[in-house]
Amino acid sequence: MKKYFDGLAVLIACAWVGGMWMAGYIAAPVLFQALPDKALAGMLAGKLFAVTAYVGMVCAVYLLLYFYAISARSWLKNGMFWLVAGMLLILLLGQFGMQPLLAELKTQALPLYVMESPYAGRFRFWHGAASIAFLLQSLLGGVLLLKMYGGRR
Repeated sequence: MKKYFDGLAVLIACAWVGGMWMAGYIAAPVLFQALPDKALAGMLAGKLFAVTAYVGMVCAVYLLLYFYAISARSWLKNGMFWLVAGMLLILLLGQFGMQPLLAELKTQALPLYVMESPYAGRFRFWHGAASIAFLLQSLLGGVLLLKMYGGRR
């Protein structure tokens, strides 16, 4: 039964990190390149990131429980547990901290597109902060996958 949970943990980590990379580095850029309406592209990318974030939260909870379970009493010393916890923290800060700020700036800019409004500078700042957080989470996700795969040999 342990092998089943080990394999499931690897699949869940791959789904989380792969989905995150697909949304952020493939799908979102394609939306902005293919759609002539940047506001529509941004709205669709935002929805894509939101779905990806909620999937990530579910994956993170499983992985935290998994690393807690396999660590017995030393779970506080398990680096993998803290790696996933860090990724989840970044995810939560982005989804419930930065994304609402970006949405509010878009709403305040109406009827203008936010990048053509007086809020463009603030939007650029928070969008940049969200992008850096996403990049950090992506890099940590790569470390997670490498460590999980390295442990399989």
